Amino acid sequence: MIDTAWICITCGTQFGGTAEPPATCPICRDERQYVPGQDQRWTTLDALRSTHRNAFQKLEPRLLGIGTVPAFAIGQRALLVQTATGNVLWDCIALLDDATRAIIEALGGLSAIAISHPHYYTTMVEWGRAFGCPVYLHAADREYVMRPDPVLRFWEGDTDALGDGLTLVRCGGHFEGGTVLHWAGGAHGQGALLSGDIVQVIPDRGHVGFMRSYPNLIPLPVRAVDHIVAALEPFRFDVIYGAWWDAHVTGDAKAVVRRSAERYRRAVQS
Repeated sequence: MIDTAWICITCGTQFGGTAEPPATCPICRDERQYVPGQDQRWTTLDALRSTHRNAFQKLEPRLLGIGTVPAFAIGQRALLVQTATGNVLWDCIALLDDATRAIIEALGGLSAIAISHPHYYTTMVEWGRAFGCPVYLHAADREYVMRPDPVLRFWEGDTDALGDGLTLVRCGGHFEGGTVLHWAGGAHGQGALLSGDIVQVIPDRGHVGFMRSYPNLIPLPVRAVDHIVAALEPFRFDVIYGAWWDAHVTGDAKAVVRRSAERYRRAVQS
């Protein structure tokens, strides 16, 4: 029987090849995620390619959003940052098809992939192999890697410079290794934060959210939120690009983060 790299339908995580689907998805069984009705379901990349496609959206010069339609699993979209020294894919989506690969290759390919936290690991090994580039993950979340591969690069500490004004910043919070990407050249030189949902863009664009689990409504301790703010303090950013289409804070973003942390602190400690 041929081994298959199964994909969890709930979170989009791809597992190493096995003849039968895994018994469970540890990422979904974790308290930060969930299994709908306790029914673990699986698909494959080939099956996904037959029912879904990827859409591209220009967000600003040198920044593209890439997301799957109809939405799959958690439904996040990735971000492609174009720099003079190479393109970087921020976060990942499960669907990688021929059209997506051709478009990205026409834009110069990828020099690196970096991912905020395990909910967006998805088919990162497929992406890294397809574009011949490393995939950067924080070492604190190593246990959540379901498909080990040489393309994975585990970094440690609080920051890691990718070059050309791109810096990975470990904020923690949602996950121990929860990471954001600071792009100094983003927002027309005012700085942009690519936050995944480590710093969550919410409907009230005057604030952002911080949670251990969003679907299960588990809050963070105040000290964790304070750590996020402190980790971002050295960096200048006017805009935040979150994990979903149109999830953007379009101005005064650093003040928004500070103000949101103050509100969170008042709410939790009152």
